[in-house]
Parts: sequence; C-alpha cells; structure tokens
Amino acid sequence: MSGHYFARCATKNDVMKNLYDPAVLQEIVQRVDSLSASNTRQWGKMETAQMLAHCTVALEAAANKSHPPRVFIGYILGPLFRSQFYNDRPFNRNGPTHPQFRISDQRELEKEKQRLKTIATEFSQAGPAACTTDPHAFFGKLTAEQWGIGMYKHLDHHLRQFSA
Repeated sequence: MSGHYFARCATKNDVMKNLYDPAVLQEIVQRVDSLSASNTRQWGKMETAQMLAHCTVALEAAANKSHPPRVFIGYILGPLFRSQFYNDRPFNRNGPTHPQFRISDQRELEKEKQRLKTIATEFSQAGPAACTTDPHAFFGKLTAEQWGIGMYKHLDHHLRQFSA
C-alpha cells in the first residue's frame, strides 16, 4: 500500500475516517470540487462524470433513498469479505459493480459534482440515525457506523482513481 493512501485514510492504530464527520465531509467536497474534465482515470472504465454518478447512486442506497437488491453471490461471499468495506485497507481496483450502480451513459461533469456533494452532505448531516437499515447489496447487514466508514472508503477510492 502506498503512503499516499494512508495520508488520507487512517492507519490500523487510528480510527477510520467516517463520512458522518463534518471535517471528513469537507475533505470530500474539496476533492470533488478539484475534479475537472482533464482528470485522467488511473484504472477502470468510467469517465469522471460517470464516476461521480456512480458514487451518488451508492450514497443514495446508504442514505435510504434507493433500495438495490442483494446480489446472489453476496449471500455466499458477503459475510466473508464484509470487513473489507470498513477496514483500513483500500478497495481493490477494478472490483465488481452492482448492476444498479453501473453508469455507462454520458453525464455532465458539473451537474454530477453538485449531485454528489448534495447527497454526501445530506448523508453526513443526517447522521447514523437516518442511515439505511437495508443490507448492503453484496456485504449484507452493516451498522450505521460501518456504512459511514464504507461510504468514505468508496468515495476515497474513486477520487484517488481520478487523482483527486
């Protein structure tokens, strides 16, 4: 793992960053604002605006605004890998994506930046009490705190994908 990742994410001896923390939300907002059409992806297939839309739909599920179904393989493997959603290790590159979270159409960058900042702010400010109680589509049952950590990790993963 690179030191670059741990400069933004907690180490094993620290508390993981959580999207419910206003300072963490502010970091994410600043990183989203820093994106432009000139950001080049480091891995994956999505363009910048598609990545932002992908992050938005994932956050909508965590914020109880959408209810994606569980994927079959998640019932089998989800419990084995659940801690990867909220532990201190970065997500693997080019991991599988739930079909409902795949964005393949063209999107407008500034519009997607605003949508993501809005849902991230809503999720953060509403706090754990407003977090979904639905299971994660792959990992299954999570606590509100695990959702807050996992949503930060997911955003961090994709912002690093575009060097933000």
